[in-house]
Amino acid sequence: MSERSVLVTGACGEIGQALVQSLTKRGFHIVTADLAPLPETIKSLPVEHIQGDLVNRIKILYDYDFDIIFHLAASLSSKAEVATEEAHRINVEGTMQLLLLAAYKSEKLKKSVKFLFPSSIAVYGFPDRAAKHAAGNVKAGEWNTPHTMYGCNKLYCEKLGVYYSCFCGQRHLDPNPPTMLDFRAIRFPGLVSAFTVPSGGTSDYGPEMLHAAAAGKPYACFVDADTRISFMAMPDAIKSLLMLMDAPRECLSSQVYNIAAFSLTAGEFRQRALSAFPGAQITFKPNPRRQGIVDSWPEDVDDALARKDWDWKPDYDEDQFFNNYFLPEIKKRYQKASTRTIE
Repeated sequence: MSERSVLVTGACGEIGQALVQSLTKRGFHIVTADLAPLPETIKSLPVEHIQGDLVNRIKILYDYDFDIIFHLAASLSSKAEVATEEAHRINVEGTMQLLLLAAYKSEKLKKSVKFLFPSSIAVYGFPDRAAKHAAGNVKAGEWNTPHTMYGCNKLYCEKLGVYYSCFCGQRHLDPNPPTMLDFRAIRFPGLVSAFTVPSGGTSDYGPEMLHAAAAGKPYACFVDADTRISFMAMPDAIKSLLMLMDAPRECLSSQVYNIAAFSLTAGEFRQRALSAFPGAQITFKPNPRRQGIVDSWPEDVDDALARKDWDWKPDYDEDQFFNNYFLPEIKKRYQKASTRTIE
């Protein structure tokens, strides 16, 4: 079997680094794209890197015949609210350019190009916390009224992906349409990696307080103690992308899936931090803007469809996440940092 070619945009991000490491074990020819040079974690891997603005460098990607595209590059929620026009350019224009590329290659190569798109719980939008609490576990078709530019971008890109995977909306005209791109999206909860430092995302308050506690630094949480959303360990996020990539098209009843692992309040994160690091100085100082954003996101989501269609199940529940994954790694990180400081 000939070597398959994979494109990973946003390869230098938290998801990108972990995904590239997993893909290299499968023997793919991997092309990475990012504004930044490759970080040390994946720099030594056998990948071909294209550095620069994706929108401006899209023509270079037409020289490749990709079998699979993972489009991870994005302007995330907090940054997108500050620079909305730039966020739209990156999140929407960049995605549309890649969808056009995938559609073109699908037609040219006479085979479907898989397009894996990480969406977000930011596509949901509740008017207040009472409505959010009453909704419980939210299905994919409910409350699609995002409050942020990032959420609007992600929801629109989902719709674009479905549109282009229906051969530009012409499927209803042809019962046997030409080969089309194969668009698949996952709406991720707040993702937490044990191996990278939080980058200031709107859902990063949980890992931020644990990193601060491990480092012996005070932390003022930007949402209140009762704030609840769903979270997931990074290995489960990578697992889900690979599972959805591998799933036969005929088994999929949707192109957009919720997935879930565990749901926590900010106060419960604080209790975990205090248990692991007695004496940690963690207070709550809600930022009205960021509090409003998190309050618009679901407490948890219904992922029954992913479980049914492609056997989704997380490896890390709440206890496994803290005890077997996150806490051991950040303790090692800060013990090493303390040792270096003493030396």
